[in-house]
Amino acid sequence: MALENEVKAKMATAIDHLKQDLNGIRTGRANPAMLDSVVVEVYGSQMRIRDLAQVSTPEPRQLLITSFDPQNVAFISKAIEQANLGFMPNVDGHLIRINIPQMDANIRNKMVKMVHEMREKAKVVIRNIRRDFNELVRKQKSTGDIGEDLLKRHEKEIQELTDKFCKEADELSAKKEKEVMTV
Repeated sequence: MALENEVKAKMATAIDHLKQDLNGIRTGRANPAMLDSVVVEVYGSQMRIRDLAQVSTPEPRQLLITSFDPQNVAFISKAIEQANLGFMPNVDGHLIRINIPQMDANIRNKMVKMVHEMREKAKVVIRNIRRDFNELVRKQKSTGDIGEDLLKRHEKEIQELTDKFCKEADELSAKKEKEVMTV
């Protein structure tokens, strides 16, 4: 049972990472998570925007960034420009407004391709976890810690978890793909 929980926890971590990555993918609507990958050089260190400012969506295609420290507005704006996300920040006093441009079919296809790449990376991680735990139980069998029947049961449980988490990765990416393709 402890083995199953350990496998489940590691595979769930891979799915959580996939969810975070998918949040950063641009859709037709503004989403504060679009800026999660942007790092700002401020106070002599690298910080994320959400640590420096509040990001909101006052309109479906606009982001509004309110810096906690008004002196950081220029640094945040510059970092967004350098991130090359496909939109330009407009500094408006102590606020930064970002109008999200309409996505054409070419950009949508690129975003879908990124979704597929992220899904495949997550599935590779899940399969690597399966391989590692299968090796572990085979090693336990060879040292005599477990019997043949227990080995087969563990391998079956590990495969079932692998199938479950790979299916979840497919479902998450399909949902995101639908969001991206919705005009």
